[in-house]
Amino acid sequence: MNVLIAGANGKIGRRLIPHLVADNIQVRAMVRDLSQKADLETLGAHEVVEADLEGDCSKALEGQDTVIFTAGSGPHTGPEKTIDVDQNGAISLIDQAKEQGVGRFIMVSSMRADDPASGPEKLRHYFTAKGKADDHLRASGLNYTIVRPGRLTEEPPLEKVEIAEKLKNFGDISREDVAKVLSDTARAELDNREFDVIAGATPIREALDAL
Repeated sequence: MNVLIAGANGKIGRRLIPHLVADNIQVRAMVRDLSQKADLETLGAHEVVEADLEGDCSKALEGQDTVIFTAGSGPHTGPEKTIDVDQNGAISLIDQAKEQGVGRFIMVSSMRADDPASGPEKLRHYFTAKGKADDHLRASGLNYTIVRPGRLTEEPPLEKVEIAEKLKNFGDISREDVAKVLSDTARAELDNREFDVIAGATPIREALDAL
């Protein structure tokens, strides 16, 4: 399997590379700056390509079975940057992935993306942008999986989670555990599915299998 990671030098993308490589998946890392190439190759990326989400990504997408979208401006960069990356950048990559015949698109979204008004007012622009990108992916015709983690932390991995199509409670999850969830999702038969995920008590693979 060939996988393109969009946002490969981000906090989740960097953690994802070794997990995919350990599963014998060929990883192409997409970055805006090739000065990051050696570092990402050290993490295990088989290829590093330069492309901007706001531009032409067609060459980066060529020959890829799956795209995993881990790019993000973060919830604290302000509405303009969030719309550029988390909404418009994601939508552009979805459209280009379809044009290039990519088989599957895995989106890192966020809990509350499907209900922005339920979140803090200062973060609603972020949830709204994520939600619009998710809506576009659902309507794209691509096989998709939307992964909606809770509040991201730098805590050590628990390797145990709580997963449901819609969780009742908002919670935390480490970026390392999100990376493992994404890696296992790439191998799982979860086409046209979406789920919330936070730290919990069930091993990751078991939780995904139970969906």
